This record gives sequence, structure tokens and C-alpha cells, in this order.
Amino acid sequence: MKKLVIAVALCIASASASIAHAETSLLNVSYDVTRELYKDIDAAFVADYARKTGETVAVRQSHGASSAQALSVTQGLQADVVTMNQPNDIDLLAERGQLVPANWRSRLPDASAPYTTTMVFLVHKGNPKNIKDWNDLARPGVQVVIANPKTSGNGRYAYLAAWGYKKQQGASDAQVQDFEKAIFKNVPVLDTGGRGATTTFTQRGIGDVLVTFENEVGLMSAGASAKDFDAVYPSVSLLAEPPVSIVDKVVDKRGTRKEAQAYLDFLYTPAAQEIIAKHHLRPRNADVLAKHASEFKPLKTFTVEQMFGSWQQAQKTHFTDGGTFDQVVADKN
Repeated sequence: MKKLVIAVALCIASASASIAHAETSLLNVSYDVTRELYKDIDAAFVADYARKTGETVAVRQSHGASSAQALSVTQGLQADVVTMNQPNDIDLLAERGQLVPANWRSRLPDASAPYTTTMVFLVHKGNPKNIKDWNDLARPGVQVVIANPKTSGNGRYAYLAAWGYKKQQGASDAQVQDFEKAIFKNVPVLDTGGRGATTTFTQRGIGDVLVTFENEVGLMSAGASAKDFDAVYPSVSLLAEPPVSIVDKVVDKRGTRKEAQAYLDFLYTPAAQEIIAKHHLRPRNADVLAKHASEFKPLKTFTVEQMFGSWQQAQKTHFTDGGTFDQVVADKN
């Protein structure tokens, strides 16, 4: 009888521990080229949170094409926090189901974007096609690998960067659209996300140039693949400010608001900003950025707001059904 009581007590304790663990776990739903970044961020946060509070919290990750990830959250994926690569994907959570408030940008510093990046090129070692700027992507005989702008924020940034480059040269909208058509005629495959595009270029051997985030290029050109690839910085590019947010409806339902807020606050700490710099993303912290200045080449950039008015306007004009991107690829073949 005594053994039975002990066994029951152990089962109850085990079940209670499992429940407690479930209540103190977070799910970070993110875009697909941040796997390595958040693996390191999560480990650092868990240790920091335990040290400061004496409490244990676990963080799980989900990665995929940014817009597809946002749609998954609107359809029920229980994200405590989202760390996306463009504001539109978090605006979607506000518009569909009111998962976050419309003013989510104002809840954290720097419009809730703890780091920045930009769009650059990755080419084969020695740059055999002599690719230097956006114009070169439209040359006949150059294969360009870009993620699909309809499903990927990575691809959207690439498309808008090329558009802004040509507009700054004084081209009309019609001329810019022709320029985009020439680029996308050179695109052999449109992967759904940025990491898929990287795999197509670096592992499948397709393409002469990959257009992607600076951190993804840094990962390839500074790691084991450095012998095979070179980074190329165009004359001007688009500033990317990947935003983050608590998913209010989820954290309030699960009782994880305190932990989720601590997680996002941690992203702005010097410790996390150092991890961000290590992963080739430009930290917001001025001291950390200055410390790593040699790693980030100066590059002239413009923002979506400067060139297109707003993210909402850019989305409406270029990426909704029937928008300019659909027109660009309509006669691709």
C-alpha cells in the first residue's frame, strides 16, 4: 500500500512538473534564415532569465517563409512571439483576428525592430559573371536566384530594392517594370523562402548570383563555404528592419505574457545585440555596432517608407493579386 501511495504521488508530481513546464514554454514563430540566430538567442535568454528570476522557461522555434509563417499564426499556430522580416506580416495578425493591437510597433524601441539588415549579392568565387550592381541582374545570360516575393519577405525586399535602385536613376514606373521583367526572366526557380533560395544556389548549384539578406550572405561567405563564394555589395540597397511582437491573444490565453515580454526585451540587451552581430545582422545598440563596424561595410540604403510611402502601399501596389509583380512574371516564359 505504501509503495502504491508513493507511486501515485510520483505520478502526480510528474504531471504537475509537465504542466508547469508547458506553462513556461514559449513558441517563437520566425522567418526562415534566422534559425541559427535564435538558437543562440534562446540559449542565452533561458540562462539569463533563470539567473534573474530563478524560474525556468523553454523556447521553441518555428521557421519558414515569413508571410507563410504569419498566415499560419492567423490560422491557429500558437505563437507567443513572432519575429518576422517585414512589418506587413505582423500587421496581418492585427487585421485578421486581432491577435496583436494595431499599434504594435510602438511597444518596443526602434519601431519594434531590434536589428537591421539589407539586400546584397552572393556570387561564385572570383565573380565569373562580373556582377557588381542591380543592372547586372538584368543582363542576358545571368541566372539570378531570388525567393518568391509572393510568399517571402526576403523576395519582397529584393524586388523592392531593385525597383528603388532603378527609380533613383530617374526611370519611369513603366521602365522600372521592364527592368524587373528582365531580372525575373533570368530567375530559373522561385523558392518559397530565403533559406530555400540559398540552398538552390549554394547546394544545388543553380544560378550565377543569389540576392538575399546580408546576414545570409555573411553566413555563407564567412563560414565553411567561404572558399566557394564571394559577397558583392551593390551601390544602393533597401534597409530591412525585421520587427518583433508578442502575440497578445496567445500569451493572454496561455498565461505567458511575462515570459514573452522578457524574451523580446532581452533582444535589446548588449548580450543579445552581441549575438545579433555575430550572426551578421546589424545591431541597434550603438556601442555594439561600433565594436563590430569593420564587419559591416558602409552601404547607401533607402527605406520602404521613403521610396514607396508605406509597407501597406508597397504591398497593395506590387504584391496583391494582379499587382506589378504578377504583371512582371506573367510573360516570364
